[in-house]
Amino acid sequence: MDHERVLRDVTVRLPTASTVPEACQWTVAALARHTPATATVLLRVHDRLRCVAATGAWQVFSHVPATADGTPPGRHRAEPSVVRRVYASGVTAAVPDVSADPDYLPVRPDVTAELCVPVRDPHGRPIGVLDLQWSEPVVLAAWRETAELVADRLGGRIAALGGPPAESRSEKLLRHAAAFTAAPTDWDLMTAALAAARDVSALSAAVLVLTGRQGPRLGAPTGTPGELEARIRAELAEAGPAALDRMIDRAHRYGSAYTLGEAGHPPTEEYLPLTRAGARTLVAVPVGTPVSGGVLLVADEQRLRPDPTTVNLIELLAGQAWTCLDRLRTLARLREQASSDPLTGLRHTGSFGKRIATATPGRTALLAIDVDGFKDVNDTYGHQAGDRLLVGLARALEGALRQGDELYRTGGDEFVAVIEVSRPEEAVRIAERLTEAARHTGRTISVGVALPRPGESLERTLHRADQALYAVKRHGRDGVHLSAA
Repeated sequence: MDHERVLRDVTVRLPTASTVPEACQWTVAALARHTPATATVLLRVHDRLRCVAATGAWQVFSHVPATADGTPPGRHRAEPSVVRRVYASGVTAAVPDVSADPDYLPVRPDVTAELCVPVRDPHGRPIGVLDLQWSEPVVLAAWRETAELVADRLGGRIAALGGPPAESRSEKLLRHAAAFTAAPTDWDLMTAALAAARDVSALSAAVLVLTGRQGPRLGAPTGTPGELEARIRAELAEAGPAALDRMIDRAHRYGSAYTLGEAGHPPTEEYLPLTRAGARTLVAVPVGTPVSGGVLLVADEQRLRPDPTTVNLIELLAGQAWTCLDRLRTLARLREQASSDPLTGLRHTGSFGKRIATATPGRTALLAIDVDGFKDVNDTYGHQAGDRLLVGLARALEGALRQGDELYRTGGDEFVAVIEVSRPEEAVRIAERLTEAARHTGRTISVGVALPRPGESLERTLHRADQALYAVKRHGRDGVHLSAA
């Protein structure tokens, strides 16, 4: 192989490249004329090494995380790779046997050797990599110097053209959509949506207005809102729910809208609070449904001209964010249903086990509760009457407990209250309040009280509370009994 000729071919063509992708494509094309190796150039774009040009491979990885921390939170950690290793270290990797390198990312089943060299800017900083992979015998030592010289010339031309290409808006959209799906909470999702809207639109402020049971409200602010965003939030809060309702209604009635950035044209009445805050450019996009959604407002102090494509991208972001928000809310409802008794709405045995696992000896009291004569109600009036009795009793007992006390349904007519007290007598008084509340429903209950002893298992504490309850039953029901300390 005439390595001088390889270098000459690349050197002659590079100065005529007018764009970075063109320079990269000419480089791999020149290499392809002299070697059967697959050739790929990946450059750092935001948090990824993105493939800018490639030849000779059946499959090419479109991007590789630039560092070990490049994987979005909540996503599976990306596998390490030779490409990432070389970019991070700035050191060439010559791999004569890819099967022996755990970092090899397979692009073809017949690849045997890989040579990956860093592409640097004039200051020596890595901006990407040039990767070559062979499926036939090759002398890597001979190719190493050539590949490094080619990469140096390519890095110089990329720097002359302004550096690696900026992230495209479609790439931004993809990155933000991935962040939406990984958001663990409503707040994280809203924060990600606002950051995405600002990033994709290049406008400086974004605010989400949502409907709700108590009326419209401003969505969670970003972590560090700018001055315009802070002023907009203040003006919207001052304008009140009726003004927010009008904005939401306008967006859902007429669809997305945007300004043309022209002076001398007054805004519609709905958007006066935004102009008072200093907004001169606005994109308004409906989010979700009129009943449970809202409107996304993206604004700037300068008079700009958002183009229809920008509005379309923000609409896509809003739709994706709403889908993810709806998923989070659905999961929250499912978790609540999974941890609640479907009849009374009280927490049931699963969450009860977690709660008593945190009990403090001498401070956490367990109140075992049983409905007196419940079987007679079911036998005489039927199970529907029994269900109504349990629901009414559950509400009455909840009302008699203090803030922070918890009530669980652990069986058919069996309940357990978990309360924090300073002494046993306080637990007895609360149990007596429960019996009084039950009497007001026309029924009576028996309550056994026990406080965990140091070193005692929670199962044993609950057993003592049950034994105390049975003592009440033996003495005529409708009462309270405290287990011996």
